[in-house]
Amino acid sequence: MPDDDPSYVALLETGELAERTRRALASLADCAVCARHCGADRLDDVNPASFCRTGRRAVVSSYFAHHGEEPCLRGWNGSGTIFFSHCNLRCVFCQNFDISWQGQGRPVGAEELAAMMLSLQRQGCHNVNFVTPSHVVPQILEALCVAAQRGLRLPLVYNTGGYDSLETLQLLDGVVDVYMPDFKFWAPEVSKELAHADDYREIACRAIREMHRQVGDLVLDDRGLARRGLLVRHLVMPNGLASTREVMRFLAREISPDTYVNLMAQYRPAGHARDHESIARSITLDEYREALAAAREEGIRRIDRG
Repeated sequence: MPDDDPSYVALLETGELAERTRRALASLADCAVCARHCGADRLDDVNPASFCRTGRRAVVSSYFAHHGEEPCLRGWNGSGTIFFSHCNLRCVFCQNFDISWQGQGRPVGAEELAAMMLSLQRQGCHNVNFVTPSHVVPQILEALCVAAQRGLRLPLVYNTGGYDSLETLQLLDGVVDVYMPDFKFWAPEVSKELAHADDYREIACRAIREMHRQVGDLVLDDRGLARRGLLVRHLVMPNGLASTREVMRFLAREISPDTYVNLMAQYRPAGHARDHESIARSITLDEYREALAAAREEGIRRIDRG
């Protein structure tokens, strides 16, 4: 195997990738794929009773060369994003409401999903970027086996809301090159109201620890492209509801002060946000400046001001 091949190629050649795929697909029968552990039979592709409303096949909204991601991902040819429909969170302010809540998209099998990955490679994309993948990891692994056999050699980006199962993440060890989780909230009462997940902090902390254990701090090549590591996104919210200081303190002290953080300023009231008075407006410049100062004061040294 060439030295610059992604590590999933070695797993393919030893048969380990196929074994992990088998184990992941088996978990769909009594689903524990994501942190919900809802126990639904997701082998039923017609009427899945799961929280994510996704059955045996993944649902894809779109795939394309994305030029709006972080510079280290998009480069000059774009990040090869595959947007999965539905979600294991219910963020009331989701800016992709039509995809995550309404499920816009169509079911695809392993062959078609693999063909999407290979198409993005032919377009010259720098990576394959799985957006909202937490509930479809078995389907991704199944398609990756096909795509890797047919010549896929791009790094893989796991672009997640942060509500991930530890056991599922362990199946991705040596498969994913760049983990890009959100860390949305700290206070359980906030995550319960705004994402229907009062245990979000606990789950996200555990997941990010595991991601960093697998890939370490973000490493860029000599062209400025992400090759391997952890990149955390944090959306600054009105009225301090994202608890930016506490999140940054956790990252600096319990993960690494060199954690690459995209501190995002683009919050706007989308989806059902206007039904919640505390988030029914965009953030102010002062709120963003306060969040930026908090990140620096808590010891975060690598900040992308997205």
